[in-house]
Amino acid sequence: MSTARIPSRTEPATGPRDRCREAVLRHRTELIELARDLHAHPEPAFAEHRSAAELTRLLSEHDFTVRAPVAGLDTAFTAERGSGEFVVGICAEYDALPEIGHACGHNLIAAAAVGAALALAEVADELGITVRVIGTPAEETGGGKVLMLERGEFDGLWMAMMVHPGPDDICAPRSLAINDLEVRYTGREAHAAAAPELGVNAGDALTVAQVAIGLLRQHLEPAQQVHGIVTAGGAAPNIVPAHTAATYNLRAAGSASLERLENRIRACFEAGATATGCTHEVTQVSPVYAELATDERLSETYRAAVTELGRRPIGRAEAQRRIIGSTDMGNVTRRLPAIHPMIAVDCGDAVNHQAEFAAACASASGDRAVLDGAIAMAWTAITAATEPDHRSALAAARNRPAGKHSEAGAEHGLRAAAERNTSGGVP
Repeated sequence: MSTARIPSRTEPATGPRDRCREAVLRHRTELIELARDLHAHPEPAFAEHRSAAELTRLLSEHDFTVRAPVAGLDTAFTAERGSGEFVVGICAEYDALPEIGHACGHNLIAAAAVGAALALAEVADELGITVRVIGTPAEETGGGKVLMLERGEFDGLWMAMMVHPGPDDICAPRSLAINDLEVRYTGREAHAAAAPELGVNAGDALTVAQVAIGLLRQHLEPAQQVHGIVTAGGAAPNIVPAHTAATYNLRAAGSASLERLENRIRACFEAGATATGCTHEVTQVSPVYAELATDERLSETYRAAVTELGRRPIGRAEAQRRIIGSTDMGNVTRRLPAIHPMIAVDCGDAVNHQAEFAAACASASGDRAVLDGAIAMAWTAITAATEPDHRSALAAARNRPAGKHSEAGAEHGLRAAAERNTSGGVP
């Protein structure tokens, strides 16, 4: 991977691309400070109050019109500049993971989004662009983008984009659809030694379900995945547990496969209840996240931009062999032309959701990712807005009808994540 430094500008900025690059370099100190500040103050899903406030403060200082909160979400916002019909959406994520903070690099996503917006603001009126920063909370769990999409905050966009840090530069990454399920078992307490026969063991119910899921793995379809954690396992070893719970991520290549997987996992949950005499309840933790449907032309435009900046993104075939996890940006890509490229940081052998990766997201390499990502997104938008056939294609493709993955389970996901803030399964 390459994270080449952006050279200092040596000639006066002339065209829109040059002026955008110059704007990012001019704002580099505050962009890097923003990324480092968010990193130092991680906040979990739906609780990103300080992070959202810092983003909206900075955008307001640069004459963006800020709306906050929006979509019924306390930590969601939008910020706009320009008045052109070509409306570019730039998604900012800023939620962190429990215990390991910004180990998915959302601090860099947010700072790059602000940088791209500041750059495009320099040329918005000239090119007939409106730039809209969309502050999207709760990507790790809760599906902020899905909620905002269904509540109209992406309406009117011609295109949307964001950059996500990772070990490599990937212009059109592959993600999986995901559904988060929580199962709760209810039995009856009893003294585990004096009267175990009077108990109904919710711990055993969960164990049976876990064994059933483990045995099922041999028969999963290609790209199907299931993984989970126990969130409640009992109070003490000398009490037959009456209440247990677990949360599972179900992933698949597409919605049909995901639905088949869900049916089989629900049967495993039911097996635990049947075997032990417990009752059980299954609830959906977050909205269903769709798999990414990257806009190919926007992706190739972004590829040209980051290559010009000295990066070396992996090839298209290799990109399709890798799975980056899951993201609620997938739902956005199925409503309008959008991209979700990965931008490389120097993280050694570490990968996302590791403490070592979190450290890399507050490093010189992370700083460069912010600046490169901001410039590349600005250049992508300029090309899309100024090439007549590209602009026409985006006009024709925007605002596609909503697909199957919409707001199912969203309200429960909002409540559950706000109450617990413990799940870190996405992407």
